[in-house]
Amino acid sequence: MEPGNWVSVQRDDGETVGYLDPVTSNYDVVVPRNILGQQIGEPSDYAVAEALVEDRGIGELMNLWILDGQEAVVGDELTILEVSPDGIVLANALRVKALESTQRIHIPWPDVSQRLTSVKRP
Repeated sequence: MEPGNWVSVQRDDGETVGYLDPVTSNYDVVVPRNILGQQIGEPSDYAVAEALVEDRGIGELMNLWILDGQEAVVGDELTILEVSPDGIVLANALRVKALESTQRIHIPWPDVSQRLTSVKRP
């Protein structure tokens, strides 16, 4: 789980959309990871994992998120403001949308422990 040996997966325009985390030294088997560093599939063949990461893309960053398994209560959801090697920055989604001042929450990147969970709404 060392980001130093991960291979970035990029769109045609050069934007990084995720990573491949090698399970074997020759990269025949890799773990697909999203832009947050979270595992998004089972270890698999390089080409299969790469296609999964490309299909997933970075659009999920626009989702609402909860931290550390909290209940998904409307109004308590978080939005991602920034993702970088310096960390992931989040804030209350409704306050950000209303352009109100709000506390920033910082968690380490990559989120291999999957502290963030995307909120699923019906």
